[in-house]
Amino acid sequence: MKDYDRKILANNIKTLRKQKNLNQAELGEILHVSQQTIGSWETGRAIPGSDTLKILADYFQVSTDELLGRKTSGSANDTDLSEIINNARFFDGKPMDDHDKELVRDILKRIYNEK
Repeated sequence: MKDYDRKILANNIKTLRKQKNLNQAELGEILHVSQQTIGSWETGRAIPGSDTLKILADYFQVSTDELLGRKTSGSANDTDLSEIINNARFFDGKPMDDHDKELVRDILKRIYNEK
């Protein structure tokens, strides 16, 4: 798996876990793996096997393609801007961290609340 794809998968697992308000240990218990395994997936040091990808996708109620960051037919127009921000790695050639993404999200919320 390419580093770029590995990072997308890692970010998607982390984002989906946080959306369910779970910590790494809790998700590990659900999936019968260690917290360290979840941490390795979320940092891209390791990737889940194909069977585990399916289990993750089923648990988070997404397709394996979505989990892997692959575009599915119609998904480009249906993607929520928040999801795009979550998956962003760079802006104007500079890396974006979680703090940068929150700033962008806050700015957009203010713009949309003023409409």
